Amino acid sequence: MISTLAITVSGSTVLGAAVIVNLSTNGGTTWSNPVVVHAASGSQNLDKNWIVCDDTLTSSFYGHCYVEWDDNGAGNLIHMSTSINGGTSWGAQQNTANNATGLGGQPVVQANGTVIVPINNANETAVLAFTSTNGGTSWGSTVTVASISHHTDAGSLRSGALITAEIDGAGKVYVVWSDSRFERAGRANDLVMSTSTNGTSWTVVARIPADPVGSGVDHFIPGIAVDRSTSGHLVVAFYYYPVTKCSSSTCQLDVGYVSSTNGGSSWSSTTNITGPMTLSWLPNTTQGRMVGDYISADFAGGSIAFPAFAVASAPTGGTDCSTAGVTCHEATFSVVSGLASLARGANSSLGDRVLSSSSASSAPLTSR
Repeated sequence: MISTLAITVSGSTVLGAAVIVNLSTNGGTTWSNPVVVHAASGSQNLDKNWIVCDDTLTSSFYGHCYVEWDDNGAGNLIHMSTSINGGTSWGAQQNTANNATGLGGQPVVQANGTVIVPINNANETAVLAFTSTNGGTSWGSTVTVASISHHTDAGSLRSGALITAEIDGAGKVYVVWSDSRFERAGRANDLVMSTSTNGTSWTVVARIPADPVGSGVDHFIPGIAVDRSTSGHLVVAFYYYPVTKCSSSTCQLDVGYVSSTNGGSSWSSTTNITGPMTLSWLPNTTQGRMVGDYISADFAGGSIAFPAFAVASAPTGGTDCSTAGVTCHEATFSVVSGLASLARGANSSLGDRVLSSSSASSAPLTSR
């Protein structure tokens, strides 16, 4: 199953018109026509959908699938819908018990059928989570995982503190986002993580030591992969500026990753995957230059992680992708050999202290 967002365009206005799902029963060789999960009406403006299915044979809700999205037209009101027949039809949209608002949710399912949905609040100033223990019949109220302290990335880059979430084979949920709390005066973003085994209580925020505190490296837009077949094998891909203090003309944008083989107790240092990119190679939006502001990673074929990330190259017909008549070049890539064979390290964040507690300073990512 693939869940996507259908959009409508009227003049300069872009609206989320429907959350849809396409199905394949032959490994992706062919796909069904879209099945509508929910179609917008009135002032609704749908955004940031995510899908997951309960694939544990012993679960009471085996085969249930869940889609999350938010309605930007209603202040980012969070919605869920459930399918009990393999995605061929979907139930009516539901709210959380406290009618919470938020965006960027990524639902995961434990082996016992509990659905846990980590999500940002509507202003990206906190990480929230909510659960269902009855197969999506109802959804609980949100709990606060952590506040967010986010450094505004240089160069007018469209980015924020959207979470990335995954679950391991034992049912532990890992949530990662970019955060500046461990940097003096919040001058750069680190990647940070919190975990939970039940979706209601969460560990204290810990820094992922991709680079030392005070290194001047700015890390953002992460995507976590968790190997469910092993204990604690994690990979986080992300974008980064090697030098956080830069401008739209000098910032160099790279893609890198770190890994852990012990559930995040220690990590490798940053390994570069590709880059650098010049920001003028990226398309421009009303919220700044956009490299995609989403990234993902997953394990396949054993303990090999494959990230998916956007890479831009120099445009043709000019030097700035946003200039009329210039042809932009940007596509989604992965790593052919995966990331399992690259070197590991033993960097630990034990002893890190919170040095900055300012709330998120970047505007929420409300446009697509």
